[in-house]
Amino acid sequence: MPNYYPPVGFHFQVEILGLPRDDNDLRFTEVSGLSLELGTEEVAEGGENRFIQKYPTRTKYPELVLKRGLLVSSKVQGWIRQCMEDYRIEPKNIDVKLLNEEHQPLLTWHVVGAYPTKWSVSDLNSTNNAVVIETLQLFYQSFRLDRS
Repeated sequence: MPNYYPPVGFHFQVEILGLPRDDNDLRFTEVSGLSLELGTEEVAEGGENRFIQKYPTRTKYPELVLKRGLLVSSKVQGWIRQCMEDYRIEPKNIDVKLLNEEHQPLLTWHVVGAYPTKWSVSDLNSTNNAVVIETLQLFYQSFRLDRS
């Protein structure tokens, strides 16, 4: 019986749906913010000072953060500029795919209604031998996980 090995976390791709497909725009070095948390409301129990009741409120999603080496020109950067500089916000769905050794999706997070809230580049420093990294922070409404 074969042993199970967890998938590696470095073989993935990110696709921003609704933008023309460009292989460079699929390559990110880091993705974070794929989590959810159930919000709660605390209510003191009347007549019983030893206990506090917690009731669920709504699910909260943190912002999605994507990092990659700086591209001089890309379709993603055009969308960011349109949203943040021209205030023409067009939410996009994003697929984050964890890939297997055959480059096929094992898991796909379908992120719904994302738009940029922050864009930055790493510090420029003449004493470091490092690639310039751009960071894109996105608000999103929710995500759905598909297991292939």
